[in-house]
Amino acid sequence: MKLTELFIADLERDAEATRHVLERVPEGRNDWKPHEKSMELGHLAVLVGTMVGWVEFMVNTDELDIAPKDGPGYQQPTFESRAQLLQLHEEAYQRAIATLKNTTDAHLEKPWKFMARGHVINELSRHVNIRDGVINHLAHHRGQLTVYLRLLSASVPAIYGPSADEGKEMFA
Repeated sequence: MKLTELFIADLERDAEATRHVLERVPEGRNDWKPHEKSMELGHLAVLVGTMVGWVEFMVNTDELDIAPKDGPGYQQPTFESRAQLLQLHEEAYQRAIATLKNTTDAHLEKPWKFMARGHVINELSRHVNIRDGVINHLAHHRGQLTVYLRLLSASVPAIYGPSADEGKEMFA
């Protein structure tokens, strides 16, 4: 199996789980956070919704300086409604799939740099960055978002197995 096919299959499976989580994000609570050191709900939700889109710049650029010394860094999109959040996710997902369909495994073997303020944080092959920086990183933050949902008394979807709110009937 080609790397591109593997990643497309991974992203297709994850997209459904991500949509199920984003569908439960409470509206009007974007500034809520469970602890002073935590991300705000809106920031975390849009991160989860758009992270899949990072595939595009990992494939189509040689590096990203998230906080360059001489200018603005990466600007995360914003949203006001759940519908906008879901649309951001769908657009990012479609860009990621299209990008993977238009690249090669040989290109995914080439290095890609992640930087901040001109300093290299990591320089790994594109395929490792996609696996670690998008797919695994997304699973982490999606799980974090489900904790926020629970703390806000929102329903938590079944993702990899049942949650306290969904899927238990399969085991009854």
